[in-house]
Amino acid sequence: MIQTDILIIGAGPVGLFTVFEAGLMKLRCHIIDAIPQAGGQLTEIYPKKPIYDIPGFPTVLAGELVENLLEQAAPFKPGFTLGERAEAIDKQKDGSFIVTTSEGTKHKSPVVMIAGGLGSFEPRKPKIENLQQFEKKGVEYMVREPESFLGKKIFISGGGDSALDWAIYFAENHDVPVGLVHRTDMFRGHKDSVEKIYKLQKQGRIELYTHAEVLGLSGSDKLDQIELKQKDKDLIKKDVNYWLPLFGLSPKLGPIADWGLQIEKNAIKVDNTLDYQTNIPGVFAIGDVNTYPGKLKLILCGFHEATLAVQTAYKIINPDKRFTMKYTTVQGIQGFDNE
Repeated sequence: MIQTDILIIGAGPVGLFTVFEAGLMKLRCHIIDAIPQAGGQLTEIYPKKPIYDIPGFPTVLAGELVENLLEQAAPFKPGFTLGERAEAIDKQKDGSFIVTTSEGTKHKSPVVMIAGGLGSFEPRKPKIENLQQFEKKGVEYMVREPESFLGKKIFISGGGDSALDWAIYFAENHDVPVGLVHRTDMFRGHKDSVEKIYKLQKQGRIELYTHAEVLGLSGSDKLDQIELKQKDKDLIKKDVNYWLPLFGLSPKLGPIADWGLQIEKNAIKVDNTLDYQTNIPGVFAIGDVNTYPGKLKLILCGFHEATLAVQTAYKIINPDKRFTMKYTTVQGIQGFDNE
């Protein structure tokens, strides 16, 4: 059985940053994740997507952020159980928890932190009759290797951050204009990204179609054309190499939904007035997996939640000790090799 001070479910950015914050307080962490490598969505779905709202980094690729977080956590020697899903949790008489994975691996800890453990992600797919025929043959729901798209005719559908970010990336990095299709003229992405879209449109690098949607696909062995309908205009056909319907991902909590936690709209309710603890004392939920009044699903917010959660975790693990917080500029980063 694996024993640790804090058991983290989810090896995404928030889970990895939790290792660092816990390490500063001399608490050891072990991480469980169903994905076979650390990084969560950032590694699995969009490793080369640029992220713009990490403090101190005007822009950083998702994969690079994961590498930096792993380097930051390394002095504190986290353990990993990867490629195994957290299946069951059992509270012990001493107040600790045993979490068992899909492979039967048992982990014991006085504190469990669910860090974005949303389970599997499935793309939200448009209702087009022959959509499946062109999946992986021109229809893609995520961008793993952006270089393979360069020089190709790309149309992107969606109005959120992912759609806008990739439209900007491709428009700025190759000479072929990028098509962007959205059902309204109100975008959900960051204001700065929306401004960039209109700027690139004026430069002729983005073909913008608002109040529009893709209604049909055609091609022989692969996708060759999309049928595009814009409000109050005739149906038009556009030649394409790739169509990216980026309507977001539909997360599923999986077995965690059966752990007795309070769930609201597929997220775990927490107390945000203090430490992001759930209705089960000793179990915390941090990052995108939680919900509370005013919740923002940003990596930045997850980092903040992790920092406060670790403060309470220390008190649970060491009820008779008092921790005096010092700035890292004063105490430095003292990993477990320096004990």
